[in-house]
Parts: sequence; C-alpha cells; structure tokens
Amino acid sequence: MSPILDAYGRYIISYNVSSAPNFNQIIDMLDKAFKNSSNIRNVILHSDQGWQYQHNSYVKRLEEKSIIRSMSRKGNSLDNGLMESFFGIMKTEMFYGKENNYRTIEEYIEYYNDKRIKIKLKGLTPAQYRNQSLSINI
Repeated sequence: MSPILDAYGRYIISYNVSSAPNFNQIIDMLDKAFKNSSNIRNVILHSDQGWQYQHNSYVKRLEEKSIIRSMSRKGNSLDNGLMESFFGIMKTEMFYGKENNYRTIEEYIEYYNDKRIKIKLKGLTPAQYRNQSLSINI
C-alpha cells in the first residue's frame, strides 16, 4: 500500500494497493492525488528511500507541480512518523486476525478519513478538519 497523508489534517489524499511495490502503483497514487487536490503546488511530499521514489519520472512529476521532495534518512522510520503511525493504527484496528484484501483497505480509508475522530484535530474527523480548514483558508 502506498498512501499520501496530509500532515496538517491527517487526511489520506490518495493511495494505491499492490501485491508488490512497483512504479505504476506510485504513478497511480500521484495521479489520484493530483486529481483529488486542486491546490497541490508548493507542498512537501515525504517518502522513504524506496527505488520508486527516486525514479526520474517520479521526481519529474513532482517538479512539474512544484512539489518539494523529502526523503527519510536510511533506516530511520522516525523521519516518517505520521505515516508510520497511520500504518500502526491501521494494522491494529484492521489486520490482526483478518486476511488482507483490497476492499477492506478501501473501507478502512473511508472510515479513517470520514468517521474516526481524532483528539488532536479537536474531536473532528480528518475529512471534517480538512474541509473546515479549506473553507477558512479560501
């Protein structure tokens, strides 16, 4: 699974699920993010050091949108704490004792964005917090 998480509101902007990491998965994830977010310029996109995030086509797509690329230090998961936290929550709430399947992931993303409140977001869901913030900033 390769998601893009908005660090401000903890909202999953886009994601792609694949049985193994591949470049098309990452391109699809980016295309969904570009489609789902009208103002995606001048943001920072953080990732690990996976080969697909170092690919010239990936770097070029980010540059075309004026997106600043950021990468974790090698072997340091703390650099990507927000995403690691999301995966930890997802695994705890979804995977233990259940078989992994694509539909379950899709349902969880909808639940996480639209129903799961977060104390850090003033008791709102990530979707509510994002919508509230966008309406204030527009």
